This record gives sequence, structure tokens and C-alpha cells, in this order.
Amino acid sequence: MRADAARNRARILAAAEAVFAERGAAGSTEEVASRAGVAVGTVFRHFPTKDDLLRAVMKDLLDRLHAQVDALTAADPGAALFRFFEHLVAQAAAKRAVVELLGLAVDEPLRGFTDAVAGLLAAGQRAGTVRAEVGTAETMALLTSITQGALHGGWSPDLQRRTLAIVFAGLRPTG
Repeated sequence: MRADAARNRARILAAAEAVFAERGAAGSTEEVASRAGVAVGTVFRHFPTKDDLLRAVMKDLLDRLHAQVDALTAADPGAALFRFFEHLVAQAAAKRAVVELLGLAVDEPLRGFTDAVAGLLAAGQRAGTVRAEVGTAETMALLTSITQGALHGGWSPDLQRRTLAIVFAGLRPTG
């Protein structure tokens, strides 16, 4: 890919993430083009459909989340899952796209994301900070539910803290 095409692609993806964070998946490709400083045709040359653009934004987002998972696991495997929950919920509260795009059907990146969460879960279980009977399916359901909750009005930092405390109490071993 030519350098100018690579720059345009990066600008389009950054603009798309901002537009979709503000407006959700209903954001328009015209607004993405405008924010990226390119013609709408340039957007469609890189991403033939809006779904292609949404998938690329999701892939980018999931790649960044994977990098965060790796960093959190390396720093403190026992606390990594809890810190990841905190980060993802904070992002969901600030960016509608995090939640909406996680619901977009993109099998391979989503499988990779689920595998990364499973790795965080296993690390927490090995460290004894997460209950042994908690599975990946339950953890993904909790992540999805709590990030959906962050989208609704009234999601204050205090509500976020209290909600996460309840979820974390359920994930931690008892006794």
C-alpha cells in the first residue's frame, strides 16, 4: 500500500472510531469522510461498505484490547481480569462504539477477543483471585452486560465503581 493510501486509511479509521463513538453504528460514512479530511469516495475505496468500515474499526479496537490484555497480564496476572473489566466499562461509558461494535458479527477477531478474555480469566484463577467455577461464557456475558449498562443515562463514576464492586465480589473466591 502506498504511503498516502496508508495515511488515508489510518485517518479514516480514526475518524470512524470518533464518529461511531459519538453516534453509535448509525454514524454516517459522509461524516467519517469529512472528519478524516477525505472525499467519501476515498472511504469507499478503502472500505466498500459501511459494514466493512465498522468491521475494520472493530478489528482495530480488538487489536488494542488484546495489547492491553497482554500488558495487564504481564503486570499482575491476579488483578488483570478486574483491571480489564474496569477499563472496558470506562471505555463503554465514554464510547458507544465499544459496546455496539462488540455486538457486530465478526467471527475471527471476536474469537480472538474471547480467547484473550479466557486467558485473563485463567491467569486470575491460577493466581487464586478468581473463582475456579467461573467460565469464559459467564465472563463474556458479564462484560457484555456491564458495558451495555454503561450506555444508559445516569452512568456516573460512582455507579460504575459500585457496579464493578458487585461484579468483582461475585468473581472472587469466597471464604
